[in-house]
Amino acid sequence: MYGNANDALLFLVDTLFALYIVVVLLRILLQYTRADFYNPISQFVWQVTQPPVGLLGRAIPRWGRFDAAAAVFALALCFLNIEADIWLHPLDIRAQPLMALWWSVLKALVLLCNLYFFTILVQVLVSWLSPGTHSPATAVLWSLNEPLLRPVRQYLPPIGGLDISPLVVMIGLQVISRLLPLPGLFR
Repeated sequence: MYGNANDALLFLVDTLFALYIVVVLLRILLQYTRADFYNPISQFVWQVTQPPVGLLGRAIPRWGRFDAAAAVFALALCFLNIEADIWLHPLDIRAQPLMALWWSVLKALVLLCNLYFFTILVQVLVSWLSPGTHSPATAVLWSLNEPLLRPVRQYLPPIGGLDISPLVVMIGLQVISRLLPLPGLFR
């Protein structure tokens, strides 16, 4: 019984951390891609992440379009997630702080790959189900995904009117995610 409860708690902790880390990563990407700040989705991301990132932003400067404070906050959340996983896991796993920090960087990269994978998937589904419609979500998806899709479209033209660049990018993201040497417990 303890094993099932511990697994459920581990799942819940991982899910809550992952959801908030993804929102922080979205903040970084939305600022970097210069997505519409007044879009309701951008506003939600900003409001949910502003208190902690705003505090860190006082000490950590921005680097051009890159929000370094948000990146440090995302890595800190990944580090806390790794430490919580280690603490909650029934096996006696101990990691040195530098190893946990390395795993945190890898976890952030895996979450970034997953974020892009799902945003591209949603953008493709929206384009199939309701082509030509405009909504705040489609505008944000286009802003996020176009920098990844555009270079692939330059080398891979549409085949019979079908743009397969999202498929190529999604496969590439999954390959990159699987190549990252993050232990399975922390994925």
